[in-house]
Amino acid sequence: MSPEEPARHREGARRLAAAPVLDVDLLLEDPQTRIVVCCGSGGVGKTTTAAALGLRAAERGRKVVVLTIDPARRLAQSMGIDSLDNTPRRVKGVDDAAGGELHAMMLDMKRTFDEIVESHADRERAAAILGNPFYQSLSAGFAGTQEYMAMEKLGQLRAKDEWDLIVVDTPPSRSALDFLDAPKRLGSFLDGKLIRVLLAPAKVGGRAGMKFLNVGMSMMTGVLGKVLGGQFLKDVQTFVAAMDSMFGGFRTRADATYKLLQAPGTAFLVVAAPERDALREAAYFVQRLAAEDMPLAGLVLNRVHGSGADGLSAERALAAAENLEDPRIVDQDGGKAGVRTDPGNSPGTQGSSGTTGSAPAEQAPDTSPEASAPKATERPAPEATERSVDALTAGLLRLHAERMHLLAREQRTRDRFTARHPEVAVTEVAALPGDVHDLAGLRDIGERLATGRPELPGPGV
Repeated sequence: MSPEEPARHREGARRLAAAPVLDVDLLLEDPQTRIVVCCGSGGVGKTTTAAALGLRAAERGRKVVVLTIDPARRLAQSMGIDSLDNTPRRVKGVDDAAGGELHAMMLDMKRTFDEIVESHADRERAAAILGNPFYQSLSAGFAGTQEYMAMEKLGQLRAKDEWDLIVVDTPPSRSALDFLDAPKRLGSFLDGKLIRVLLAPAKVGGRAGMKFLNVGMSMMTGVLGKVLGGQFLKDVQTFVAAMDSMFGGFRTRADATYKLLQAPGTAFLVVAAPERDALREAAYFVQRLAAEDMPLAGLVLNRVHGSGADGLSAERALAAAENLEDPRIVDQDGGKAGVRTDPGNSPGTQGSSGTTGSAPAEQAPDTSPEASAPKATERPAPEATERSVDALTAGLLRLHAERMHLLAREQRTRDRFTARHPEVAVTEVAALPGDVHDLAGLRDIGERLATGRPELPGPGV
């Protein structure tokens, strides 16, 4: 850190303070707010943020459901629930004095897909679809299926009109944009040319269909059969024929949920850590939300570090540590600086004989009873104690210097984001030493979210 860094740090803090502050309580208590979507790149604390927001809203009188898509299951643990599934479960231990409730659920991607099939197909066709090998692969892990089913479940929850507020923890995708892009990609696949071609023989039917299949598709199916395998291709064709009446519904529901995300009453919170990649991803998402006319409430800047001793620069701390670690550089004994010397070998030092520079006279060993008796534990010499204290102090100074470098780096990343998006409201959450494991921890995070500024370093999301 250069001598100018403390001034830059203060200037960055001033600019950040000038940016609008996200009023989390105003957002959660507004009856017009019906959906809050926590989005961002993976590993920035979306799950804990969503849970803390849900708990805070419930204890302020709203009936809340938190929908998580986190496979780590930390949400269930922090809420004292053994496990979460595709059905909302009431969370115990919530302060319901204001009349609110908190429910939580974890998206079961395959189960949600099964429910769609069961509700939009007759029993015989549904059984054929559910037992189809291609459908089983598609529903369990096809690219984009998780994000699509998250939006399906959101649409189902909102359609019931049972909840005052739905808090969505978006999937832990590599890119935050996947939540918006993947449903369109899956819809395009289901409505795409390949599906229509595979569906064509069944639509034509009869001899004409067989003729079309034998002439028009023989070459294509032969190639696909070699690439994908004959049985796989047959499974796909069987799946497509069974799903024919449902394909339009997938697109329709995806479009309806997309419009729901754009509607008043929905609020997006972009969650990020004060790191370059996370804030770059957050900046992309902010731009994308604006392009899609989706309502952005603000940025949750998570795991922010701080220090109560930021007046001591990294350079001064390192210089002091070096002086303590190498006593030959500076000796401040008695308040005077000078080069340390060895009293036994220094010029002008008198030995026992009084001769300048001579060694002390050799003495015979003491064989008295007092000398041979066991002695009490001796205390360390003052010089040894002083060296231990110096080493410990030097280590602390170096740790402080590392913290100052970290703070400066985080400040630079925040400054870049704020300069590009000065209109985005920001709330900060201080970094904590461990994960949140209970409702008390979630309440603490909720309080920090509402405060908007990290006080001192503490546990993080």
